[in-house]
Amino acid sequence: MAFHVEGLVAIVVFYLAILAVGIWAAWKTKNTSSEGDRSEAIIVGGRDIGLLVGGFTMTATWVGGGYINGTAEAVYVPDYGLAWAQAPIGYSLSLILGGLFFAKPMRSKGYVTMLDPFQQLYGKRMGGLLFIPALMGEMFWAAAIFSALGATISVIIDINVNISVIISALIATLYTLVGGVYAVAYTDVVQLFCIFLGLWISVPFAMSHPAVTDIGLTAVHQVYQAPWLGSINSLDIYTWLDNFFLLTLGGIPWQAYFQRVLSSSSATYAQVLSFLAAFGCLIMAIPAVLIGAIGASTAWNQTEYGVPDPKSKKEADMILPIVLQYLCPVYISFFGLGAVSAAVMSSADSSILSASSMFARNIYQLSFRQNASDREIVWVMRITILLFGASATAMALLASSVYGLWYLSSDLVYIIIFPQLLCVLFIKGTNTYGAIAGYLFGLVLRITGGEPYLYLQPLIYYPGWYQDDNNLYIQRFPFKTLAMLSSFVTNVIVSYLAKYLFESGTLPPKLDFLDAVVARYSREHMDKATLVKSDNIVLNELAPVNPRHSLTLSSTFTNKEAFNYVDSSPELSNTEDN
Repeated sequence: MAFHVEGLVAIVVFYLAILAVGIWAAWKTKNTSSEGDRSEAIIVGGRDIGLLVGGFTMTATWVGGGYINGTAEAVYVPDYGLAWAQAPIGYSLSLILGGLFFAKPMRSKGYVTMLDPFQQLYGKRMGGLLFIPALMGEMFWAAAIFSALGATISVIIDINVNISVIISALIATLYTLVGGVYAVAYTDVVQLFCIFLGLWISVPFAMSHPAVTDIGLTAVHQVYQAPWLGSINSLDIYTWLDNFFLLTLGGIPWQAYFQRVLSSSSATYAQVLSFLAAFGCLIMAIPAVLIGAIGASTAWNQTEYGVPDPKSKKEADMILPIVLQYLCPVYISFFGLGAVSAAVMSSADSSILSASSMFARNIYQLSFRQNASDREIVWVMRITILLFGASATAMALLASSVYGLWYLSSDLVYIIIFPQLLCVLFIKGTNTYGAIAGYLFGLVLRITGGEPYLYLQPLIYYPGWYQDDNNLYIQRFPFKTLAMLSSFVTNVIVSYLAKYLFESGTLPPKLDFLDAVVARYSREHMDKATLVKSDNIVLNELAPVNPRHSLTLSSTFTNKEAFNYVDSSPELSNTEDN
């Protein structure tokens, strides 16, 4: 395969278009924010993202390189097929659930990042612990994006995949330094347009190629491989459900999602954006599914690709760019591949910006440097963008499957952060002791279950386990969901137990070393007095913290306030005990 100058030109043109939009958005951020709030403008954009731009950027939060390439890969691989392409339905339901239950309370209380409510209730140490799985989740997601982009470019201009990943990551990381959430939002508009136009133009040409058999026939009959609709064996039903719940519920507690929720102009808009994005995710998955089906319906020995087919060459994760390259006319394939490349690149900044936002605000500023200047916070964000970009690149080079990276990206978030988010928003009476116990118990259950993608052998063998051809132990039991539920129940039980022991006098107050139950005004709690210690943090960023010790066991089961929020940030109120 020769070096394609036209493909390189197409990529450069699309990259320049994305970069131009990003620079304009960065200029907009600089001119619409005052000197004292530039860091917040980078994170939440002044909270004035409207319905149109917000709908595009919320959809593009999920519809990136991992989503498009991963869906096509799942449909194409014979052992999976459409039945195992769970991401479109899973993430659409995730956005619907996020809009129904999580978007409004988070936006109404004026939080700046997803970790703010955790630090408000559980303290800065617990916020630091929760930052770890949140960071790893964002990095796995960014790694999936870089991997997809590197695979696409390697097909277009015929260069080594590793080299293309490094170059692509460098471009995307440098581009992320240009601007904050405004740059992400407006480039997402271009991204979504590129994906929609590029893929839908390519599909009819690929489908009409002489080497492609009718996809309706190959959907149910074996022609070149097993039918691309796929099937779910009775032995694998629990694995399917485990992965489905992981995508659906694990897709909610992401800073990349809540960054758009918290950037919206109102809490109601935040809900509407989630519903629009759910619909957009389904629509944008259709061309990816069709391309995967086309790949499964192609006699590759009748194309320039030759033999063996992509799955035999272990290039199934690149099926989308391969279909565009070999089954479409040159001008169509270059347009489609260039558009997808630009779209993937513009997705990468979301995860990197999310990770740097949480570190700069929740770790650096609120935990260590509460008097840090706005300029200092901005520079911390820039440095961490470079570091996190390099980390995501390393992960992309070590992983073999885009879809594998995708599952890993939701794993820790699902098991650790999701149950903690449920407790902090909807369950009264939970405290730092329960949060730490739930965190550790869920983590232990997940690690001891093993992970084939990391070649981590299990310590606990659940019912239905088996050993594959590579001597890796595979768990059929839904142990990830078990770990999530165990983390949630542990948090609640240990919190109520600690509360009862301290308030009943069974344990002396001096043993409350985390100041989570007895202490009247805990230095550890990130309450309003702590958060407004710096002039750079406005008074209405967080809701006031009610003293935890005044709650009784009879009133601690349901956080009714979470369902009675208003559509604006609360004003400062008197937090003294009566």
